Amino acid sequence: MLDRRDVIKGAAGAALVLLGREIDVLALGEEAAAGLGLEVDASIRRVLFIASLVTAATVAAAGLVGFVGLVVPHIARAAGFRRHRALLVGSALNGATLVVVADLLGRVLRPPAELPLGAVTALVGVPFFLLKLRRLT
Repeated sequence: MLDRRDVIKGAAGAALVLLGREIDVLALGEEAAAGLGLEVDASIRRVLFIASLVTAATVAAAGLVGFVGLVVPHIARAAGFRRHRALLVGSALNGATLVVVADLLGRVLRPPAELPLGAVTALVGVPFFLLKLRRLT
């Protein structure tokens, strides 16, 4: 049965997908977006509000599985998703896959004990971000 958080996540996620073109225009910069006829301040407020709803509902439902939200968009971009509509959908699918695989690994690596999901996702996230940091320097 769906609870309130699931409904909020679904509705807000769908709203972000519908705002994908608007987010693409905002990515060009505020001046360029205004030049293309976008009401920049209202668009930024709208996108930030909806993204905050998704984040709050997700953390309330799943807890702090921190690296998933940080790593997955980078993975989706590396997979070729460039436009924000496709990036949002691709990130959602990749994130769900990562969490399911991490949960499965956490359950089967050390039976009968289970590794916490956050620890398994950190095993993916920490090396990923160390590689990203190394490329920046």
